[in-house]
Parts: sequence; C-alpha cells; structure tokens
Amino acid sequence: MNSNFDIIIVGGGAAGFFTAINIVENNPHSKVAILERGKSVLEKVRISGGGRCNVTHACFVPNDLVKFYPRGEKELRGPFHQFCSGDTIEWFEKHGVELKIEDDGRMFPTTDNSQTIIDCFLTAVKKLKIEVLTGQSVQSLFKGNDYWKVETNNETYSCQKLIMTTGSNPKIWEMLQNMEHTIVAPVPSLFTFNIKDSRIATLMGVSTFAKVKVKETKLEAVGPLLITHWGMSGPAILRLSAWGAIILAEKKYQFIIQVNWLGDATFEETLEQLKELKLEQAKKVVSKISPFELPNRLWESLVLASQIDSEVKWADLSKTQLTNLASQLTNGEFQVNGKSTFKEEFVTAGGIDLKEINFKTMESKLHDNLYFAGEIMNIDAITGGFNFQNAWTSGFIIASGI
Repeated sequence: MNSNFDIIIVGGGAAGFFTAINIVENNPHSKVAILERGKSVLEKVRISGGGRCNVTHACFVPNDLVKFYPRGEKELRGPFHQFCSGDTIEWFEKHGVELKIEDDGRMFPTTDNSQTIIDCFLTAVKKLKIEVLTGQSVQSLFKGNDYWKVETNNETYSCQKLIMTTGSNPKIWEMLQNMEHTIVAPVPSLFTFNIKDSRIATLMGVSTFAKVKVKETKLEAVGPLLITHWGMSGPAILRLSAWGAIILAEKKYQFIIQVNWLGDATFEETLEQLKELKLEQAKKVVSKISPFELPNRLWESLVLASQIDSEVKWADLSKTQLTNLASQLTNGEFQVNGKSTFKEEFVTAGGIDLKEINFKTMESKLHDNLYFAGEIMNIDAITGGFNFQNAWTSGFIIASGI
C-alpha cells in the first residue's frame, strides 16, 4: 500500500468526510486519505439527532447564526459569510439529499434517518477515490521541511498538507500541545441538571416554557423546560449548560437555579393577578385548574408547595399563601447536584485556542500546511444543528483555500 498522499485528514467524522469530499471535488487530481482510529466511520453522525442527524439549522443570516455559539461567536462570523446554512442545504441537495425544516428550526434529511447522510458521504468518497483507512490510531506527528509524517499503530504516512478533524480527542490535543499549540482545557457542554426535589418528583415528562437563571451569576436562558426522572432537561436547560459550561464546571455542578414558570412575568405582576383570581374564581378549588398556561400537574404541585391544601378554594386563600404562590411561580429555587450527559450528543467546550488559527483558511498560525475543522477547536454550540454547521463551514473553507 502506498502511504504517500497529497493530503491526509485525521478523523473519520462529519468534518473529516466533508473536508475530503470538497477538496477532491475542487481538485480531482489530489490524492487524499482519511485516517480513522475506530473500526467504523461517521459514528457521531449515526447517533446525532436521535438517529435522524440534525444537519443544520434554518438560520440563514451569519450575524444571527453566530449567536448560537458560546465559544466561537466572533471567529465564525467571517467563515459563515463564506459558507452558511443555506449553502449547506444547497450542497446536500446537489449530492442527492433533501433536507426539511422542523418547527423549531432544526433541519433533518426528509428520510428522518442519519444513514442517508452517511450513505451520501460514503458514495462520494468512493466515487472520488478518497482512501478511508480505519483502525489507524495516530501515535505521533512529525513536521519536515515541506511534508508531514503521521505515524499510526500500524503504518507511517506522509503528506504535504495535514488536516485534523479529531473532535474532542485528548491524545491528539496532547500531541498538538507538544507542538506549541495552546489547548483550552475541555469541560462538558450541553448537559442536563440532576435535581431531587419533591415539587417535581412525580412530574416526569411534563414540559413547559420557562425562564431559568443560575443564582448569583448572569447566566439565564429562556425556552421549553422538560422535567425528567433525574431532574430537568429541555432547550432552556441545555442552553444554560452551554453558555455556563466553564462557570458551572468551576462550581463542580453544585448550584441553585431560579425558575420562572411564567417566563417574563414579575413577582409583583403575578401577585396582582392572583389577587384578582381570588375574587373572580372565589368558589373554585385552587389546585384543580391552572389559570396560567401551565400543565395542570405542575400547577397543582406548585400550589401544594405554597402551603395550600388541595381542597382550598380561591376565596379562602390568605395573604401569605398568595405571596408563597407568586414566589413559587416566578422564582422557584432548585438545588442542582451534578449533571447528566444529554443523550449521546456529548459536546465539549475546549480545544485549540482560537487565537492560533487563521479563520480565513482554517490553517494553524504556528505551522504551515496544518489545518483544523470541527470540534477539535475551542468552538461549541447549543443543540439544534449548530455544531454540524461549524464542521461543514470549516471543512468547506479548508477545501476552498487548498
């Protein structure tokens, strides 16, 4: 087997395949190989989006799109002007994959099956004669005058240009650190909160819109909140975990969240509303039906937590009980003890320091002909197709530059 290539891509995931395909489409004579340490490729693509593959997000304005990236917002603005979500849709259509937009803006293949994306990539690499070499765990990298040497567990390869798309791989980060690159220490992003609290103990599966703050910080997020058997999840919690990845790690995942179940309603406004309800609904039982747009089971739980008996009528509520209820609705405090990974979509904040990358080409500022794409960099996003968009954009820019 010939082990000399024009370009070697280390990492057989989304970013690696997308970069390889675009390079050879732009330059059909390039000899390109993808090295993957595992037995199979595109594993993260397979499980992403619950096995449907959330390819991108229907946000088509670069300056709006960057706002979904807790790390990488400033740096991705230029790249997104070159290749944005609209370009992603067009690229996949050209390669025989039609995408659809869901109500929340997430985009999936119309087949609702990640295998569609995998097949698209595998068909393209075969057609373009890109070599995909599995079971190749990189042991060392060496830079010559005008070439790179990549030593794996069973072969030594050489190339003119080296592209790293290994995601959150500590071993590769260590190698790059030995080559003077700065690695921002990785911490988890996109996780759910472990909460044991009698108010939500029996409400597994209940979902509602809420505003969530981390007490004594500036961190807050708004969106659907899902109560689970281990605590809280849903977009509001995942956003909070992404934006707060570093702060929450420093707190060792022990902190208090304040939940406003009524979104932006203030304590004062809510207390006034409750006083009006006391008059209007006088003869009705408080706990039975939520007067706000809250699931009835959640309403009942918050009523009981306000020291209001399940059979009490509105007319019989005391001042203290009304105050308690307004407080539970707009500022319920919950102790978080630890985190759980969100499905299999583990995302890490951390990676190669962005100051050491030229975002016009995605090339290392320290080493010529060394490029980075995807999550190997200190870039991460909230859930919704944004992490894949970073992979597609960075891969496209490398291919265009080369």
